[in-house]
Amino acid sequence: MNGVAKFLGENYSSLQISWARAFGHVLFMLIVFVPRFGVRMLRTRRLGMHLARSSCLSISNLSYFFSLGFIPIGKAASINMIGPLLVAALAWPMLGERTNLGRVIAVLIGFLGVLVIIRPGSEVFHWAAVIIIFSALLNGFYQIFTRRIADTEAPETSAIYSSIVGAFGMLLVLPFVWRTPSSLFHVALFCSMGVLGAISHYFVALALGFAPANIVTPFQYVQMVGSVLVGYLLFDDLPDALTWLGAAIVIASGLYVGWTQTRR
Repeated sequence: MNGVAKFLGENYSSLQISWARAFGHVLFMLIVFVPRFGVRMLRTRRLGMHLARSSCLSISNLSYFFSLGFIPIGKAASINMIGPLLVAALAWPMLGERTNLGRVIAVLIGFLGVLVIIRPGSEVFHWAAVIIIFSALLNGFYQIFTRRIADTEAPETSAIYSSIVGAFGMLLVLPFVWRTPSSLFHVALFCSMGVLGAISHYFVALALGFAPANIVTPFQYVQMVGSVLVGYLLFDDLPDALTWLGAAIVIASGLYVGWTQTRR
């Protein structure tokens, strides 16, 4: 999905791309789940929480897609790997999930890994890297909020509400940035973003119904493999040595946090 967003970002506004991802998400979920569950899947007692998590996800996606216009997708994914560590840091005050000194140190080491990747003050530093960190933080809040409602909301309900703010809120600005897709291929790419996003977030909501957020989120590191592959195949971009080193530090820190949660 991020590869498609970067490709479309060469010709279209990140606002239009983010809207297409959110609107396609909602439309696809309605087509797939309403015939099976009926309109009752839209009923919820946690509308405020859904709006909060949807706002976080929409702004997170918009920030990330905007940043992809300036940073290679592999490097962006490396920075975004700080997300699971942010969830681990937020899970204790917001969810009451247990923590210890070792996990706190691991989170701090993970932040050092991000600094290795973005190298503030050096010639390779780009201000868009800070926006990706902001995107990761908002995505962390989204996952925390999703975990908080997982015990009372069905995964399909959580998945469909996750994009309503982006799908309908961005209609206010869409006329000012709209550019009609120049080909059917671009139309297909716009549609694919909603489908890919909907499927992935449904599985995230499903997973968070079975396990604590700080155990589930380290599995996001698999995304690094796909991001590097997509970046190389579509844009001929490969992360440099320091980016790999920083990513390894961040991933090792996150895996340590996840591993400590599995022990008695």
